[in-house]
Amino acid sequence: MVLSSSPALLAPSIGTWPDSQLTPVLIAVIVLAVIGTTVLFVLGLVAYSRRRTLQYLLVTVALGALVTRSVFGLGTVFGLVPMTVHHLVEHSLDFLIAVLVLYAVYRSGPVSGSGDQSSLESDSDPDPDPTLESE
Repeated sequence: MVLSSSPALLAPSIGTWPDSQLTPVLIAVIVLAVIGTTVLFVLGLVAYSRRRTLQYLLVTVALGALVTRSVFGLGTVFGLVPMTVHHLVEHSLDFLIAVLVLYAVYRSGPVSGSGDQSSLESDSDPDPDPTLESE
C-alpha cells in the first residue's frame, strides 16, 4: 500500500496545529520542558563531575539530548524549524536517548561470574560516601 495514494490517511497529520486558543498553552508546556530538562542536565553534569564514570556520562548525554529535543520543539512552534526536520531530529533523539539509557543500565549490571548476587545488593559505587555508612 502506498501512502501517497491515500490522502485521507495523511490528512490528519498534515498541517494540523492546535487551535490558536491552545497556542499559549503549547508554548508554556514546551518552555517548561526546556527549563526542566535544562535543570536536569545541569544536575547530571554536576553528578558526572563528581563520579566520572561511564554510566554518569551516558545519563548526562541522554539528558542533554532531552534539552536539545525540547529546544527543537520550541523552534518548531515558532516556525524556525521545518516540520520534517523536527520529526527527523526528535525521533532520532528519542532513539539516542533510549540507547544511552539502556547501555548505562547494561553497564551497571553485575560483573560476569557474580550472577548469584541480586542487583539490589550489588555495590557498584566505586566511591561510596563514608558519611552514609551505618553504625
